[in-house]
Amino acid sequence: MPLTSADIKLYLSGGAANNDPNASLGGAISSTEIVDNTLHNLFDKVTGAEAETGDTEYRAFFVKNTHATLTYEGAKIYIHTNTVSGMTGVEIGLDPSEGSPIQTIADENTAPTNVTFSTAEGEENALTIGDLAPGAMKGIWVKRIVSTNASAYASDNVVIRISGNSQA
Repeated sequence: MPLTSADIKLYLSGGAANNDPNASLGGAISSTEIVDNTLHNLFDKVTGAEAETGDTEYRAFFVKNTHATLTYEGAKIYIHTNTVSGMTGVEIGLDPSEGSPIQTIADENTAPTNVTFSTAEGEENALTIGDLAPGAMKGIWVKRIVSTNASAYASDNVVIRISGNSQA
């Protein structure tokens, strides 16, 4: 059976039982998949106070190859479309650990250590994950930046994509 996009899954961090995106602050992989095309599937709503003073928050998730036998080769991750609002932005970075667990941060405003964040916009600027053997995973950090005096914006979102190859 060939490796398909359905074999590459995204999971929250925060431990096996975590199903709260706001608690996705590193640690072990969760059994909860990140639901695509759903608002607040990784970050909470920006409050009025956060919009007024500005805010930077962090979340971690895992990319996992769930195929039984095939390796996801040359995997890369990038921001296909950054936030729609001009007052927010997202950057991504790779956790230096291999597999699970990854580092855990104290709270959503604490930056993870030894993670270099990048806008990584477009596949040509993608971050290299490398090969993901069957069952292998990589921790990804996301940094959301809200500018000072940000205006309200309904349905602000970002599109993050993963690309790679397989032998079959």
